[in-house]
Amino acid sequence: MIIPPGSTIGIIGGGQLGRMLAVAAAQIGYRSHVYAPEATGPAGEVCAEWTQGDYEDAGALKRFAESCHVVTYEFENLPVEALAATEGLRPFHPSVEALRIAQDRALEKGFAGRHDIPTAPWTAVNTLDELRDAVAGIGTPAILKTRRFGYDGKGQARLCSPDDIEAAWQTIGGQPAVLEGFVRFDVEYSVLLARAPNGESVAWDVPTNVHSNGVLALSTVPPQGQVAEQVADAVTLSKRLADALDYVGVLAVEWFAGADGPIFNEMAPRVHNSGHWTIEGATTSQFENHIRAICGLPLGSTSLMGSHVEMENLIGEEAERWPAILAERDAHLHLYGKSVRPGRKMGHVTRVTR
Repeated sequence: MIIPPGSTIGIIGGGQLGRMLAVAAAQIGYRSHVYAPEATGPAGEVCAEWTQGDYEDAGALKRFAESCHVVTYEFENLPVEALAATEGLRPFHPSVEALRIAQDRALEKGFAGRHDIPTAPWTAVNTLDELRDAVAGIGTPAILKTRRFGYDGKGQARLCSPDDIEAAWQTIGGQPAVLEGFVRFDVEYSVLLARAPNGESVAWDVPTNVHSNGVLALSTVPPQGQVAEQVADAVTLSKRLADALDYVGVLAVEWFAGADGPIFNEMAPRVHNSGHWTIEGATTSQFENHIRAICGLPLGSTSLMGSHVEMENLIGEEAERWPAILAERDAHLHLYGKSVRPGRKMGHVTRVTR
């Protein structure tokens, strides 16, 4: 089914990802209608329409979907029960099932395992006693992660020895979690691919990611060293995940560069921070290809626009560097229109070397 330009794309969530999706949609002739609980947000400055409503309000979401031709979302911490009411009304991509799996670490890792995708050793834990048993089986060092709603390093606790069990359990608030054994890896990287309804898929160059305090700080392409050696395998495994989910849209899959090959970390069923470089650094950005995919259009080329591309996140007061960044010859500045707050993603800058 092709949804032609001139149609309205519904975007659930009004943050910076929604903003960049709306900009990409407008460039190829679509209107964007945002649904979010806030009165406005970063996407509000660029969308055609904004509906304020609670994410739990199935009735409001249903009315919102009926006003659009296709619906997508910008982040995964959404109530699948309420969203399920919209799926049969209009095309909804990526699917609620993909969202349900991706937002629960135990379901996600179990899904990966069933499709022969390597993960760190892990087990689900629901109680302190189960955590003790899990540590006895997996050993330490290990990391405890809440099953749901953890991002940018939140909802996690490290265990260096069994003595850390109770403190780790308290750190995550005693929530259902997964315990993961540590794996040896040199770098973390992410595969971003776009998959169309007919199963066609394209992948971008794989960025190497550097994190600071659990938040992505820098992504660079093309890949180097060990990452470059694993790209083909990681892309193949990522496509296997997307095919198994019958996925439509952009999917981000994060990998550890293990000694024996890529090790699955997690996936995000949406456009992703580590793909922001594609706006200026690739022929077709992740945002445009997401719009193309969900509307049934041909996918665009993902080829690099330069010999080297880097994307730097601007966190908190780093956004105040905007005068110096704008003075750089090869820099492309994106500010999201947010009020400054420590640890908050305020914008990013992409540098393309031609």
